[in-house]
Amino acid sequence: MNDILIEYIQTNLLAGQSDVNLSPEDDLLGSGLVDSLGMIQLLAFIEEKFEIKVPPQDMTIENFMSVAAISQYLVRLKAA
Repeated sequence: MNDILIEYIQTNLLAGQSDVNLSPEDDLLGSGLVDSLGMIQLLAFIEEKFEIKVPPQDMTIENFMSVAAISQYLVRLKAA
């Protein structure tokens, strides 16, 4: 799951920034790697790719701070 998310972010949200080597623990928002528009695009990708609906109350910094946090959130969501 981490690899899928990293590939999407690097290909679609960080296009043209080939010097960025994204790891699962990197802070996406605090570091400025992903802006608010990028986060909306990432949410749309997640919902489509993993066939889930992210409820508004789950759209928190804790759930989407890093690729690792997103993966953990998705595992919890699918288990529920």
